[in-house]
Amino acid sequence: MAGAMSTPTATATAPRRRLTAARRRRQLIDVALETFARSGFNATTMEDIATAAGVTKPLLYQHFASKRALYLELIDDVTARLVDELARAAGSQTVFRKQVHAGMLAYFRFTIENQSAVGMLYDAPHDEELARGLRSIQDAIADFVSPLIEADIDEEHRRTLAIGVVGMTEGVTRHWLRQRQQRHGAAPGPDELEKQAILLAEQVSDLAWSGLRGVRRVG
Repeated sequence: MAGAMSTPTATATAPRRRLTAARRRRQLIDVALETFARSGFNATTMEDIATAAGVTKPLLYQHFASKRALYLELIDDVTARLVDELARAAGSQTVFRKQVHAGMLAYFRFTIENQSAVGMLYDAPHDEELARGLRSIQDAIADFVSPLIEADIDEEHRRTLAIGVVGMTEGVTRHWLRQRQQRHGAAPGPDELEKQAILLAEQVSDLAWSGLRGVRRVG
C-alpha cells in the first residue's frame, strides 16, 4: 500500500511544456499586434505587451531589442503574409480578368481575416520608418497588378495604372474598416465575413477591369 501511495499521479508530475523559441516569438508577435492595434504605437509599452502575453519584460526583450524593433518586425510579418496570398492568387489563374478578381479576393479576404493587422498598418504613426508597412502593401499590390495589364503601353505607364488600382483598394479598405469600427452589436460570423470579402472583390475588380480593358497608349 505504501508503494501505491507514493506513486504520483500523471497530472501532478506532468511538467509544463515550454514553448520553443520560434513558437514563443510567434506568440509575442501575435499578442503585440493585437495590443498595438487596440492602443496605438505611442500609447503601447513593452510592459503592456509582456503583460498581455503572460511573460516577463526581460523575456520580451530577449526577442526584441525595443518597441520600435518589435513594431517593424510586425510590419514585415504582415506584409510578407499578404504578398504570399497575392502570389498564390496570381498563380491560380491564367486569364487576365480572373487574375484581377482572384487577386482582389485574396486581398480582401486577408483584410477581413486580419483586421487588427491591416488596421495597424493603416494607422501607423507619421514616422518614415514605421510607415514603411503601408508602402510595402502598396508596392505588393502594384507588383501584382502591373504585369497583368495587357495593353500596348510602356512600363512607367503600366506602373502608374497599377498604383491607381492600389489607391482604389486602399480607399475601399479604409472605408470598410471604418464602418466595422462604427457598428455596434455582435460581430459577424465567418460566413458573413466571407460574403463581404467576395462582394468587395467583385465590386472592385469589376471597376478595375472596366477601366483597364480600355487602356491605350497616351502621351
